[in-house]
Amino acid sequence: MDILYEDNHLLAVLKPVGIATMGLPQGEETLLSRARAYVKRKYAKPGNVYLGVVSRLDVPVSGVVLFARTSKAADRINEQFRSRTVAKEYLALVEGRVFPAAAQCVDHVIDDPRHRKMRATQTASPDSKEARLTYGLLAHCGNNSLLRVELETGRKHQIRLQLSVRGFPILGDRKYGAKTILPLGITLHARRLVVRHPTRDETVELVAPVPAFWKNHGVSEPMLASFDP
Repeated sequence: MDILYEDNHLLAVLKPVGIATMGLPQGEETLLSRARAYVKRKYAKPGNVYLGVVSRLDVPVSGVVLFARTSKAADRINEQFRSRTVAKEYLALVEGRVFPAAAQCVDHVIDDPRHRKMRATQTASPDSKEARLTYGLLAHCGNNSLLRVELETGRKHQIRLQLSVRGFPILGDRKYGAKTILPLGITLHARRLVVRHPTRDETVELVAPVPAFWKNHGVSEPMLASFDP
């Protein structure tokens, strides 16, 4: 397990593609079960290990996932998410040469359980929720575009859906219209998460390296270093 940050209150890990954050039947491995096993082993914890999931990612997505090691920390970090004071930055490698180079995207999204996906509409309805994000073009990688995406809301499949409906699906994301087939995962990565520490007056900035397979599509850590704030 790749640890990005750890203290008595928080545990941040690098989630690889292909594993669920949580929510599978008992006995099936998730990122949460891995993290609990890590804490139990490292600190010789008896019994059940408490970890509160305060951020999560879809199975095919990689990047920063944050756990709280105490219920107090979980409550305080969750309140930051509710009040939208958490900074969440993603990297998305999408099909096509994106234009305009920067934009805010606003849609109304509806769950479509029959097809196990989300749908976007331009008008609100009783069943819809507003989804907002902003993106900026970082580079063209052949016929693909590397985007920095900042979430303003946190809806299910939000980035995947909102980029797809604008004609720029994420590589490998066949559910949302991508033509590119990847052996595992999609090129959406939770790059950066910034929160206030739950017990200290300081900011915690968490940054996760992209998966190695992104190099096959022209994206590497040395390249990204020039774009990081």
